[in-house]
Amino acid sequence: MTRYRVCMLLGRASGCHQMPQRSFFFRGKQFPVCARCAGVYLGQLLALLSVKWLHPPLWVVPTFCGLMLLDWGVQALNWRESTNIRRLITGFLCGYGLCYGIVIGLAKLLGSI
Repeated sequence: MTRYRVCMLLGRASGCHQMPQRSFFFRGKQFPVCARCAGVYLGQLLALLSVKWLHPPLWVVPTFCGLMLLDWGVQALNWRESTNIRRLITGFLCGYGLCYGIVIGLAKLLGSI
């Protein structure tokens, strides 16, 4: 099995729908996850890497997640088709906000803040 095929299987296992029209392509090959999932994963990674130095107010958690939900809802209601760049950005914000909220919540729960 090729490395690309393994990545595609991991993307599917992560829960991503992998729809080609909602995914980025590089050199003719589809990314293993859609634009929104890619944004979520990148946002989570940045939150984990920066939580020690960046301390945004906690209102960013529901706001950032709400922006992704709004983008998804507008598209689900057929009001306006989202773009892959918008999906990437709102996914990134949600991933960052959600992961940051979880890390801060766990730190407070465990008494390390």
